[in-house]
Amino acid sequence: MIVQYWSDFLCPFCYIAATRMKKALKELELEEETKVVFRAFELYPTAKKEPHRNIVDAFARHYGMTPEQAQQRVDYICEMGRGEGLVFNYGTAYNTNSFDALRLAKLAQSKGNDFGNVFIERMYKAFFEENIIVADHDALTKVAVEVGMDPAEVKEVLEGDRYAMEVRRDESEAQMYGISAVPFFVINDKYGIPGAVDTKDFKRILMKAYAEEEQDSNVSGMVCGPDGCHPADKE
Repeated sequence: MIVQYWSDFLCPFCYIAATRMKKALKELELEEETKVVFRAFELYPTAKKEPHRNIVDAFARHYGMTPEQAQQRVDYICEMGRGEGLVFNYGTAYNTNSFDALRLAKLAQSKGNDFGNVFIERMYKAFFEENIIVADHDALTKVAVEVGMDPAEVKEVLEGDRYAMEVRRDESEAQMYGISAVPFFVINDKYGIPGAVDTKDFKRILMKAYAEEEQDSNVSGMVCGPDGCHPADKE
């Protein structure tokens, strides 16, 4: 089974949803049978690399809230994250441009999907727990090297434009699926799940997709080859 999800490291609901999805796979004992693939989606493609306003101030300005209302909204999101067992210091984080961080995710994925997922999980933690500036090359390098990436290659990627095309390709595919907000999950290219749904809802849809996949794998017919005609071998 293949689960693709479009996400940005700056998105609180993406981190929460990814955690719930992984929890659902674990409870269903489907971790080994499932390939989870992170797909890039810039939340703020025109954002600058320098931090400007923290999340609370940004919420107040963007949504026309008072500082108190913005703080309440952010506190609610933080409680959602903590309810999933995450350290969630969202209110003291700063949104910046995330393109370079997403390019590094593509570099990590080029080393293998599992390795890519290790880097991606570490990036979520770095932003929401440690409040790194995701556009800061020194901070990104520290995270990348910590999970085992080569510092020279990381430097080369950050100082150039490698993996830009891969990020743009993910975003183009998101448009093809009609995705305009994240998180968005696509299971077996058939089931779409928008938003941070509950773990139980993830389990229900994952089980349905897995059952259909198993049913399809049990279907075979007669074939003919050099050795004669016989039932097709099941993969």
